[in-house]
Amino acid sequence: MTVQVASQSLVEGGARGIAHTANRMIGGIISYARWPDDPSPAPRTLCVIGQPKLADPIAPEMPGRGKLVVRRTAAAEVTGGGCDILFLGRMPVSDRQRLIAWVRGRPVLTLTDDDPNCLYGAMFCLAGRTGGLGFSVNLDAIGRGPLRIDPRVLKIGSDDGGRP
Repeated sequence: MTVQVASQSLVEGGARGIAHTANRMIGGIISYARWPDDPSPAPRTLCVIGQPKLADPIAPEMPGRGKLVVRRTAAAEVTGGGCDILFLGRMPVSDRQRLIAWVRGRPVLTLTDDDPNCLYGAMFCLAGRTGGLGFSVNLDAIGRGPLRIDPRVLKIGSDDGGRP
């Protein structure tokens, strides 16, 4: 598995600062993704499954283009469709594994804040770090699907030489 790491310093401390930074980071990551049907006038749907650790509620700040609809859903409901992005919070490992397996080959972006090293197959994994927030990029997971991720986000992931 090939994983790259990046981080961002917190501007404001505490849970509020972490949530704000996480939502900004999530929005930035989403903005680097291109779906096969782009340009699409319809908003993308981010489905939140499980309990997020870093930002609750999930309310990504989308830079520039694009609209986003955020909805909470149960793991069992996701495979029915309607989700362009899955945010995987704390959940049973069996649900996580099933969702990651379902996503393979589909144009669905996966993010999590409950797997800092991207061991369970999400594309982007957020993690708290000393004085900031970081993310790992799982290149193998990205390579398994039809989404295209702008190389600039992959470069961001390779610029930070550190690990969580």
